[in-house]
Amino acid sequence: MRVAIAAALVAVLQSSLPMRSIDRGQNSQIDAAKQVSAHNADEWSKLWTSHAGNRTRPSVDFNKEVVAAVFLGSRPTAGYAVEIVRARQEGVALVVSYKETRPSPDSVAAQVLTSPYHIVAVPKGSTTDVKFERVD
Repeated sequence: MRVAIAAALVAVLQSSLPMRSIDRGQNSQIDAAKQVSAHNADEWSKLWTSHAGNRTRPSVDFNKEVVAAVFLGSRPTAGYAVEIVRARQEGVALVVSYKETRPSPDSVAAQVLTSPYHIVAVPKGSTTDVKFERVD
């Protein structure tokens, strides 16, 4: 049993692409929930400006990387978060997996609006098709 679990874990890790976290936090200027990718400097500039305004935009080499971002949108309290946990090539698509965290119903959370997000750079494959999947 342990050997089978270890083999499955190795297979998953081998199929995962390396990721570089660009920005992650609780206060995006993007208020609507969305998942988005940027494949060139123009798309990246527009995405970054809508997310962070005049904050300095991190550099991305679009000859080698594609940007993937998940925005949870506006949330009524603290305690929400999002993390991109994995990227993999699946057929012709780049599949980006993300995990959302919510405050437990019995927790005490600050009553403050948040807009959690995570933005990563992933090695560019042979496709421009990026799909997102939420995982638990």
